[in-house]
This record gives sequence, structure tokens and C-alpha cells, in this order.
Amino acid sequence: MRARVSHLRALLSRALAPGLAPPPARALPQITGPGESRFGAAFLGRARFFSADASTAAQGGSKPPAATAAATTGGDGGGDGQSGKSEQADAGKSVRGGPVSWLSFLLLLVTGGGIIVYYDKEKKRHIEELKNRTSAVKPGQSVGTAAIGGPFKLLNHDGKPVTEKDFLGKWTLLYFGFTHCPDICPDELQKMAAAIDKIKEKAKLDIVPVFITVDPERDTVEQVRDYVKEFHPDLVGLTGTTDEIRKVARAYRVYYMKTEEEGSDYLVDHSIVMYLMNPKMEFVKFYGKNYDTDSLADGIIKEIKEHK
Repeated sequence: MRARVSHLRALLSRALAPGLAPPPARALPQITGPGESRFGAAFLGRARFFSADASTAAQGGSKPPAATAAATTGGDGGGDGQSGKSEQADAGKSVRGGPVSWLSFLLLLVTGGGIIVYYDKEKKRHIEELKNRTSAVKPGQSVGTAAIGGPFKLLNHDGKPVTEKDFLGKWTLLYFGFTHCPDICPDELQKMAAAIDKIKEKAKLDIVPVFITVDPERDTVEQVRDYVKEFHPDLVGLTGTTDEIRKVARAYRVYYMKTEEEGSDYLVDHSIVMYLMNPKMEFVKFYGKNYDTDSLADGIIKEIKEHK
């Protein structure tokens, strides 16, 4: 009995040694015979348990710590450990690889603020440059010579042929309109007549006022003659054929078009502009509807003095 117990202890020592592989299962002798005691059978069972446990530990020594930890966790505990690691990994990703961090948000604010400030400065600088360029040119001053004017051949209100050459040597003020105009044309022609008289009174200058119709279908020589007499004795009325009126309107960049046509009763939409021409029948300046009698007269006097 003692010899067998000594033998078992030797086997256990070898099995539990750190550098030795466990003996095969057949190395344990069968000591549980019919005549052996219960103490020997129990002792042998415990020896086999330690031997198997030692074998598992020796084989697992070469595995990495993560694999050993997973292997030593059994049942539901192993599943909980894996899920815990997965949650920790996801948490780490959400912290490190999130779409927006405080640093990136701060950089975005700083960059956006800088862009806004830069754009505001550039806008103010551009506006200042425009103001400086505008102030460099005096109000009402003509820069260069516009391509306005040209030769024409029409009939005056007395039925005589007239060309642009008939106005050479005189300052001329041209206005395009039509005799059936309800309000704008009469107002502009009255303003023109009053300005002509004011210019003659203030500057002793003679200006030839000219009215050119843009409605040749209705504005005959007789119709134009009766019309111009209502405004000024020096007002010259000109008319012509549809093609002749189209050519002169194109030469002076005048827009006109029939509107609200109902039989013979219609209106003509047209440019509301007066053209000042020098004695060579060259364009000097135009005056829109925003000029009143005084500003029109003063503006013409100023242009004539500057061109002398």
C-alpha cells in the first residue's frame, strides 16, 4: 500500500512540474481492484483530475492571454465576456472616430468666422472703390462719344424734305413721340418749350426744338403741323414713311412699339428721352424724364459752354 502511494506521489510531482508534459492516461495504474480500499479509489480519481488539469494548463501556456482568458471562461460567462469586449471596442470607436469632436467643431467655428470677416472686408473695399470711381466722374459729364445719331431724310410739318444737314450750325434738341400720346408727350414737349425759352433768357442761346413722330401711320404732315403749334412756335415737327421712321429711330437708339391695338385706336410705347446735338449734329448728351424745366435748361447751358 505505501509503495503504491509513493508511486502515485511521484507521478503527481512529474505531472505538476512546470516544464514537463503530463503522462498519458495509461501511465496511471489501475489500483481500484475488488480488494482495494475506498481511500485508494478516491485518491486515484483525484490524481487523474489533477493530471488532466495540468495537461490543459501546459497546452494553454503557449496561447496568447486573450485566448487563454476566453478558454478559461465557460458557459454564459464566456459569452458575456465577448460581448463586454465588443461594447468596449464600440465605445472606443465612438470616442476616437466620431464624426464631430470638440476640436473639429472649434476649428469649424474659427474658419467660418474668418471667412465671414474676410468677405465683409472685401465687400466694403469693393464698394469703396466703386464710390471712388463714381466720384472721379462729374455728374452729368459725358465720357467719350456715344454712337447716337446719323443721317435721315424726313418731311417737316410744312411737307418739305428735311435731312440732318438742315440742322448744321445750330444746337438742336430732339424728342421722339406721337401726336395721340395722352399725357407723357405733351408734358415733355411743354418742358422742352419752357426750357428753350429759359435758355434764351438766361444765356442768350438759341436752341432748335425738334419733334419726330414714332407713329407714321397716323401722324401725317397735317396732323404733325397742328400738333407742334400747340407747344412752341419754333418747334419743328418731322414725319415720314414707316421705313424712314424706323431708320431714324434706330440711328438714335429709340425704342417704340404699338400697344393695346383696338382698330385705329392704339398707343405707342417709346423711349422718353431728349437728345442734345451740337452744331455738327453730333450727339452730346441725353436728358430723361427725371429732369424738370430748370435742371434741363441749366444742363443744356452747361454743356454748350463746355463745348465752346
